[in-house]
Amino acid sequence: MIPRLDPRDRSAFPDVRHALREPNGLLAFGGDLSPERLESAYRRGIFPWFSEGDPILWWSPDPRTVLFPQSLKVPRSLRKRLRKQTFRVTMDRDFGGVIRGCAAPRDAHGGTWILPEMVIAYETLHRRGIAHSVEVWQDGALVGGLYGVAVGGAFFGESMFSRATDASKVALFHLCERLTRWGFGLIDCQMRTEHLIRLGAVEIPRNELVRRLERLCREPAPETSARHWDDGREHIPLLDGNAETP
Repeated sequence: MIPRLDPRDRSAFPDVRHALREPNGLLAFGGDLSPERLESAYRRGIFPWFSEGDPILWWSPDPRTVLFPQSLKVPRSLRKRLRKQTFRVTMDRDFGGVIRGCAAPRDAHGGTWILPEMVIAYETLHRRGIAHSVEVWQDGALVGGLYGVAVGGAFFGESMFSRATDASKVALFHLCERLTRWGFGLIDCQMRTEHLIRLGAVEIPRNELVRRLERLCREPAPETSARHWDDGREHIPLLDGNAETP
């Protein structure tokens, strides 16, 4: 049995060491998706993930997949794509477009775990300057991106999407470049996928993640005092730094 969260206490969670081994990381259910509860969860290495018709489920798997921003591996195909300079990248310019792009079914028969209540919750976090998006544009159209949550010096990746070849990889490349520059310590990728492992993500014990988060989430990262990350420019992602255009 897993505990039900007290709807009146938006900061309390069970110790992550009590999470189930099977299914890996299931910790609690219930509660709500308020900004206070979500931020409290991320600080503890916990995230929500549930399907339509289920209660809100809270997870903290062990081991945990993370990507250190400076360790992103750039495959040859992405290098070629970056050299072509066919994409423009922004941040926090169209959060709603990105999260809805991520929520769209991947095929005609697919569903989504990014339910309407999740969209509303993360748009609220975005308005508070906690959730952020990376947008990838081609010929003026949004063709890819990703979104996640930033707390202190940690970024918690939620989802990404692509409507053009390598668009989501370009978004991740740009995010890693920025987070490295700003002094972020890690990107929590939550669940292992072979795609992420090929891009440089690694698995670490959950207790190590929790120790890192205790330090990283304590204070804001040095260069991210702005509530939103939109600097009013479009960026051309390059391998050797970013050229910026008005």
